[in-house]
Amino acid sequence: MNIYVGNLPFNTTGADLERLFSQHGEVSSASVINDRETGRSRGFGFIEMPNDDEGRTAIEELDGQDFSGRALKVNEARPRR
Repeated sequence: MNIYVGNLPFNTTGADLERLFSQHGEVSSASVINDRETGRSRGFGFIEMPNDDEGRTAIEELDGQDFSGRALKVNEARPRR
């Protein structure tokens, strides 16, 4: 399951996301999206969890949760257009 995570603090790393989501199951990848020109975080990222049930649990548990002073926006990622 591919999961979108928004409203991240700009200093969040992929390792931070992996630690957060691994509390709810196996994480196969975690990445924060950076701006191509500045290299600075764009404030969102993606998590890949191989087990859909664990992914849904993570979404339910983490959506709206405070993370370094910001309320996370967590949902299933939509396919790219």
